[in-house]
Amino acid sequence: MPETHSDSNVNDAVARAEKHSPFLRLQLEAHPGVVAALERGGIEKAIEVALQAGADVPEVGTGLRRERTALALALAIGDLAGGLSLEAVTRALSDLADRSLDRAVAAAIEGRTPGEEPRGFAVIALGKHGSRELNYSSDIDVIFLFDPATLPLKPREEAGQGAVRIGQRIVELLQKREAEGYVFRVDLRLRPSPEVTPIALGVDAAISYYESHALPWERAAFIRARVVAGDQALGRYFLDAIHPFVWRRSLDFGAIGEIQSITRRIRDHYAQGQRFGPGYDLKRGRGGIREVEFFAQIHQLIHGGRDPALRTAATLDAYAALKEARLIGTEDAEVMGSAYRVLRTIEHRLQMVDDRQTHSLPADAAALDNVARLHGLAEGQDLLALLDPHVTKVASIYDGLAGGQDERLPADPAALEARLAAAGFEDPVAARLRIVSWRSGKARTLRTAAARDAFEAMLPVLIDAFGASPDSMRAMNRFDDVVTKLPSGLNLYRLLQAQPALTQLLATVLSHAPALSEQLGRRPELLDALIDASAFEPAPSVEELTEQFARSDRAAEDYQLVLDRVRRRVNERRFSLGIQLVVGHTDPLEVASAYARVAEAAVNVLAGATMAEFEKAHGRVPGSELVILGLGRLGGEALTHASDLDLVYLFTGTHEAQSDGPKPLRATDYFNRLAPRITAGLSVPTAAGPLYDVDTRLRPSGTDGMLAISLPSFAEYQQERAWTWEHMALTRARPVYGSEEARKAICAIVEATLLMPRNPAKLLSDAVKMRTEMSIHKPANGPFDIKLGDGGLVDLEFAVHTLQLRHGVALYPRLDQAVDGLVQEALIPPDIVPAHRLLTRMLVTLRLVSPTSAEPPAPSRPLVARACGMDDWDSLLAAHDAARHRIFELWREVAAHHGD
Repeated sequence: MPETHSDSNVNDAVARAEKHSPFLRLQLEAHPGVVAALERGGIEKAIEVALQAGADVPEVGTGLRRERTALALALAIGDLAGGLSLEAVTRALSDLADRSLDRAVAAAIEGRTPGEEPRGFAVIALGKHGSRELNYSSDIDVIFLFDPATLPLKPREEAGQGAVRIGQRIVELLQKREAEGYVFRVDLRLRPSPEVTPIALGVDAAISYYESHALPWERAAFIRARVVAGDQALGRYFLDAIHPFVWRRSLDFGAIGEIQSITRRIRDHYAQGQRFGPGYDLKRGRGGIREVEFFAQIHQLIHGGRDPALRTAATLDAYAALKEARLIGTEDAEVMGSAYRVLRTIEHRLQMVDDRQTHSLPADAAALDNVARLHGLAEGQDLLALLDPHVTKVASIYDGLAGGQDERLPADPAALEARLAAAGFEDPVAARLRIVSWRSGKARTLRTAAARDAFEAMLPVLIDAFGASPDSMRAMNRFDDVVTKLPSGLNLYRLLQAQPALTQLLATVLSHAPALSEQLGRRPELLDALIDASAFEPAPSVEELTEQFARSDRAAEDYQLVLDRVRRRVNERRFSLGIQLVVGHTDPLEVASAYARVAEAAVNVLAGATMAEFEKAHGRVPGSELVILGLGRLGGEALTHASDLDLVYLFTGTHEAQSDGPKPLRATDYFNRLAPRITAGLSVPTAAGPLYDVDTRLRPSGTDGMLAISLPSFAEYQQERAWTWEHMALTRARPVYGSEEARKAICAIVEATLLMPRNPAKLLSDAVKMRTEMSIHKPANGPFDIKLGDGGLVDLEFAVHTLQLRHGVALYPRLDQAVDGLVQEALIPPDIVPAHRLLTRMLVTLRLVSPTSAEPPAPSRPLVARACGMDDWDSLLAAHDAARHRIFELWREVAAHHGD
């Protein structure tokens, strides 16, 4: 609600209006009821009276005009008195436009087809009307849409013809000038191809245009699009359909160039209004309103496809969201917000004088003084002094957005080699030949002029980053894989040009992490995730990740779209975690734990989505629910980048129960059909790429057993028929999906199984036999196979699990907690703790740097040493050898008792 202001403020505002605004002077005479309300009840009462000014007028156009002029008066006095904020004024004007359009649509349809509802015709507002920021005296930018199937028509009338006539009547009602003035000027030029298209467009034709032929500036226009009148469902259908055109999933740094191009054209066209001073154009001038708006919209277009919080229409709301997302600095946001308020307020003063849609300060000194005095200042120079610092700051911030002229690499071979050598390439000839290959245009990503131009603009940034990396040609050759595999590279090239720091990060990834390079080659948009500062924050809890992965922009979403969306978000998280490790930002132990949280959240979201899809046909099984048990590294909460997921599917309730859907199934059939669908949901590649390999061989009876069994059957199997190796696997079992009650039930079964009395000699004999067979059938791949070699993590796991089962202690699924527990029980020596931590760090790091378990390339060895907490590679090798020796000794000590 407006703030309460004293009578003196209102009286002073009325006096200034009478003296300096011919338009407001006329309205003070035409609306005595509003004046009386101002005198008796203040601004709020005056607005209430104004809103009723046309209520009893039978002719729609006349009633709308009276309401508009009365409200214009009340808002102006409230604004001049300081009782209304800028947002309150623009919102009230925008709401008036909405109401006027809605009444005009209803009147136009009723006038042609009496008794028909206003359906099949929708009005979409763009620009300041769409964002509820209308000027005091403003055009409204709208698009008229119709649905041929539902639009009310006269007999034998074509839908297109009828829609045009409805549109013409709406325009007439709103902008026809009478003694009371007019309602709004209507601008229909933002519709597709306005020079050749009718004023009302069929909705499907409009959708087709925006999907295939729209121009870049139209994306910015639709940031502020809103259904404002007529058939709301039709309008929402249109905006939902063109959502992907406006909000692109991949970051679009081409938006900078597109909108800067618009800015240059505006500056050229309105050259006389660019210099600050008398005659300055508050809207289009350098440092003016348009640049405040465009600065926000550029960032919204770049990032809004990934962050729904940025899709706000109003300019001040956009700056708040951008600041919250840390995409622009607090100071810049405050500068732009303050400037916007001041510039828009003075723009309103200009328009209040004669109710004209003007944006330029008067060039005439007397007229400039008049505007200043209407605002409450002494003279025009005071008004210029108020505006000048805001205009200067806006221009500086906006000009810095795109940087200066692009540097390009030379074409001359000798000059190019010299430039490459200066950048740090040890073999500038090989680097030059790679660039020559790119410039040949053979790669499909470089066959269009726009792509080649963006690529050339990006190349200097790229080679400087690659030249400074530890293995420049390795980085360049891996980038070649990205260039040749991409279906389209335009957006990637623009992104790298705009973000030199990101390009340096890319060079590091390509130099050191083939696993991430391969992932990037398949999905280059993964780089987008690194623009957001949150990419380098610790991964949140499973609950938060689940909420993030599940969040959808759509009210209803196809199952295939769910699979794609979850894959994108999960792989972005995994990629970001890999980056954190490679750049030394996060301890590999925390990365391993975060990988596990990400995987568990993915299981929760995709299992839930798959179940919802399955229930459409088969319903639910009363008294039963699915429980998913994680084993191996997932159960132990320590995954690597390459880990698969060991899952066991279980269900509560009885075999006899039957589902309640259209196609009922018995419980066993129900869950055994559901389980493979969940596995497929987690593992089958989609358009968004692959996700996880899922291994279900640890279920009871292995590949011979049913995929899903009941909890009682699971308990019976584990306690009466399971092999020793199955109980060893169960030491790392942890429920990762299911209700709290179901999780407790499965944990009780696991605990009871692990605490069963057992023959120590048989346990040790079985363990030694299994480890021996494994060493035969799965030998180590080399000295850096951290898992399988002598003294590797498998030896440690066998030792730990054997001791857990033999003594019934330290039964924690996490291996680090189990090791700590066994140390406390004096069953293993304390030096196993650092040995385990070191090997785990090496495993997690090498899965990214050397996936084949070979010795890492020389340039990457310092990175691996640093990640593992060592000063250099030689120190790491010594620590690695000592750790493996100690673990091998531990396993030998445990195994030596198998004959006891």
